[in-house]
Amino acid sequence: QMSTSGQNIKTKTNGDSMKDKGGKLGDCNCCSAKPSNCNKISTWTILSYLIIFLISKYTLPEDIHPEKPNLWHVWYYGWVTAVSTGLGAVPLIIADDMNEKMLGVSNGIASGMMLSASYCLIKEGANVENDPNFLIPDTKIRLLAGVILGLLFILPAKRVLDKYEDIHIGHLAGASAKKALLIVIVMFLHSFSEGVGIGVSFGGTTGAQLGFLISATLAVHNVPEGLAVALVLRPGGVSKLDSGLWCIFTSLPQPIMAVLAFLFVEQFLPFLPIGLGFAAGAMFWVAVAELLGEAIEMTSKPTAYFTVLTSF
Repeated sequence: QMSTSGQNIKTKTNGDSMKDKGGKLGDCNCCSAKPSNCNKISTWTILSYLIIFLISKYTLPEDIHPEKPNLWHVWYYGWVTAVSTGLGAVPLIIADDMNEKMLGVSNGIASGMMLSASYCLIKEGANVENDPNFLIPDTKIRLLAGVILGLLFILPAKRVLDKYEDIHIGHLAGASAKKALLIVIVMFLHSFSEGVGIGVSFGGTTGAQLGFLISATLAVHNVPEGLAVALVLRPGGVSKLDSGLWCIFTSLPQPIMAVLAFLFVEQFLPFLPIGLGFAAGAMFWVAVAELLGEAIEMTSKPTAYFTVLTSF
């Protein structure tokens, strides 16, 4: 049993599991029937937010925008981009009662946002300069290899999750919890490449200006990504505060990878297109095969496609 911010993830093998009923993100009627049960604040939740606050307060550099940034500045900018992901859960604070059609629209919005993020990652990876000293000099080939690896990653990941018939994330269970967990894993992995992007941007003579710009852009970019995660977790019964924590969790690799990439920029830069492509491929699969499919099932093809296009 693994515990994250007060919400348990429980796994049982075939012999011990309860059957999943329906397997949809909206199957749990906790929010519609008893919203108060979904919003109980656990000690772990309070403690987690307290830790986030303390880290934000006591790791704040004295000079927030220096002429020559150091390791401390790189860490803090990466940390801010990670925490900003939690803001994506804010719009769902007022949404307690969601019927099946609303759930379908939520899935469509999340799908469109993830497709948009995939496009941005591919565009960013394509802009990396070729490296004649690397094993694969052409950036676009490395980017394509990353996309293929990301698409292929989903298949074994789904097989691993399918070995467990009963998985719980808060009030989500069975197939619903598997899809939610798969999305959390994909968003978590894609944060590695974004963290590398932050660290690399702080290198060189223009590091102060470029690093600040990239970090600010990613912080804004992470808000809709957090919303995409929350749109899957919250309607299924995960509490408001815990949805925010899960959103932040998906971006925790960013400050860590930013520091490592800043220290070893020459070693990390050639792998950046591969990492960006990997994240784009995995997110594309989840957006189309999982979220869009459920959006069509819960609403209709015209509604689902329109929602995806408007949120792209």
